[in-house]
Amino acid sequence: MSRVLLGVSGGIAAYKACELCRLLVKDGHDVVPLVTPGAERFVTAETFRALARRPPGDDVYLHLTRADLFVVAPCTANTLAKLAHGLADNVLTEAALAHRGPVLVAPAMNPRMWSHPATRANAEALRARGVVLVGPDEGETAEGELGVGRMAEPDEILRAARTLLVGTGPLSGKRVLVAAGGTREPLDAVRFVGNRSSGRMGVALAAEARRRGAEVTLLAANLAVAAPAGVELVETPTAAELEREALARAAEADVVVMAAAVADYRPAEALAAKRPKDATTWTLELEPTTDVLSSLGERRRNGQLLVGFAAETGPAGLERAREKLANKGADLFVLNDVSRTDIGFDAYENEVTLLTPAGERTVAKAPKDEIAAAILDEVEALLRNG
Repeated sequence: MSRVLLGVSGGIAAYKACELCRLLVKDGHDVVPLVTPGAERFVTAETFRALARRPPGDDVYLHLTRADLFVVAPCTANTLAKLAHGLADNVLTEAALAHRGPVLVAPAMNPRMWSHPATRANAEALRARGVVLVGPDEGETAEGELGVGRMAEPDEILRAARTLLVGTGPLSGKRVLVAAGGTREPLDAVRFVGNRSSGRMGVALAAEARRRGAEVTLLAANLAVAAPAGVELVETPTAAELEREALARAAEADVVVMAAAVADYRPAEALAAKRPKDATTWTLELEPTTDVLSSLGERRRNGQLLVGFAAETGPAGLERAREKLANKGADLFVLNDVSRTDIGFDAYENEVTLLTPAGERTVAKAPKDEIAAAILDEVEALLRNG
């Protein structure tokens, strides 16, 4: 399943966008309708929210999140001009400037408007930037004129969308394995030893890899956030389960990203039932878990790229990350300071240092999806130079 932004601009053809929205949802996509005030004169935004099955209380900035495809249908002459010239005065055109990925536009307007040199120049400007135009078709328009200007039929737009969603992106053809979240090691039937990792960073990496065309498997260790659409999800709640699944699946992966916070220690003995509370102390013996990243480094195949994460605290963390890069067989290490409350564990933003044998660079504090994009930019560079 892919995320599709569906922009609907003001024209009578907005009623046909309802069917397109339904078809995209039926096709298994997460559809985010972006309805302009002009379009609401014909069809309400509530209609599109219902057709897209959007939950109540959707994020008001959802139009600025990363998506796999941006579709504008219908696209009026006015909206076409705004897209061509980079204007951003409504939710649709704002999303257009923020979107990074394929764009599909279905023009719909009066035939004389479509044939006007200004409109033709705007269409050509969009094509030159890689935007795909489907239609307009020839036929009778709403005002009774015959000519080219009718919006393409919803099923034709859907076929074009499917083409753009399949096999696109710089990681197309690559298999990416991502581990995310924090493992929980049981003490008894209800208690565990764990950490504060929410999985946001790993989920952002899985989503970004999927957006770049990769086939993604996500090893999920107790995620506090929803897994992205279009990835294979494998639950790995404990260190032992994550180790088993990572070692079993890594051989087929081109890139392995170990973003999960895997427990370094687990209870030497876990009780099968709940230990009743009493006045005595409870002394625990902890034993080390297997270093999954080192095991992956020892077993990696030629051409495989291995990415590790170093969750450290304080100034000494950089030196420890350098040691891990040298000792664990990884190509890239991502260091973040988990002692800070504004970044790292269970935060919406992060600030990281990327370490490779060739050098180091810091990625300034930003939302985790932007950090994920920077990390995968580095991955792509390593793959090209590998």
